[in-house]
Amino acid sequence: MSIAVVGSRSAPAMAVRGCPAAALSAWTPALPLALAYLAFFAAPLLMLLAVSLFTDDRLTTLGLKQWERFLSDPFHWKVVADTVLLGLKTVAATALLGFPLALVYRAAPPMWQRVLLFIVIMPLLTSVVVRTFAWIVILGRKGLVNQLVLGLGLASDPLRLLQTELGLVISLTQIEMPLLLLPLLAVMARVDPNLLDASASLGASPWRTLFRVILPLTAPGLAAGCVLVFASSTTAFISQSVIGGGRLVYLPAMVWQQAMVVADWPFAATVAIVLLFSVSAVITVIGYAGRIAGGRIHG
Repeated sequence: MSIAVVGSRSAPAMAVRGCPAAALSAWTPALPLALAYLAFFAAPLLMLLAVSLFTDDRLTTLGLKQWERFLSDPFHWKVVADTVLLGLKTVAATALLGFPLALVYRAAPPMWQRVLLFIVIMPLLTSVVVRTFAWIVILGRKGLVNQLVLGLGLASDPLRLLQTELGLVISLTQIEMPLLLLPLLAVMARVDPNLLDASASLGASPWRTLFRVILPLTAPGLAAGCVLVFASSTTAFISQSVIGGGRLVYLPAMVWQQAMVVADWPFAATVAIVLLFSVSAVITVIGYAGRIAGGRIHG
């Protein structure tokens, strides 16, 4: 009797699970987001791809001329490499400075945590244009950095930091630091202190605890922050143009030049697609590396 009752109750449930209408209703709340994704991302991307397949700026003839033009020129490959390297250098600088700051935040009292959090998010409260022009003042020949270097006797002449990759990386490190710290702090706040006490009680040194416990546990947050920093720094057109100047050519500047100056929309679309896929490829690698590092804690 009990077996029959159980079977009679489970059969409708299995029927509901197998019903296409029930499965469709479960995805109904996500329908507005899916439509917005199709309208504002997928459709423009397809249009961009279609434009890149025209051979002339009047969009009359189809062909692969624009792709052959881009792929056959070594200068374009150098621009791609420079753009990716700029993002990786910014990621490395923000990670090296941001991870110790996150450790300080975790060990600080609650009052100082609020102060540090305000300092972290402060760059997000100002316009990127204001932050960029502030770095022009700081990195200029009579700026704060050169005044400090000359005052300490580290150099006899002012350093040339503007219109150099070093100055651009320095400015991007400060500008993009909140994008790394916010996800990292969120993950680090959930680390159980008992795990650190257990590691110390088993004889692990603080450095061993850092690399074998804290780093694997916070790897997902660190990877998420690195993804945000890389995506933002490689597409930071204003900072690249103002601080880097015309001597440094990156893919966003090439897109703007081809679209707004030369008015070669098919080639601009080709460069934009290359920028999108090159950034996406590196983001995929960073995310995969974060998952691998996060999985070591379970090994």
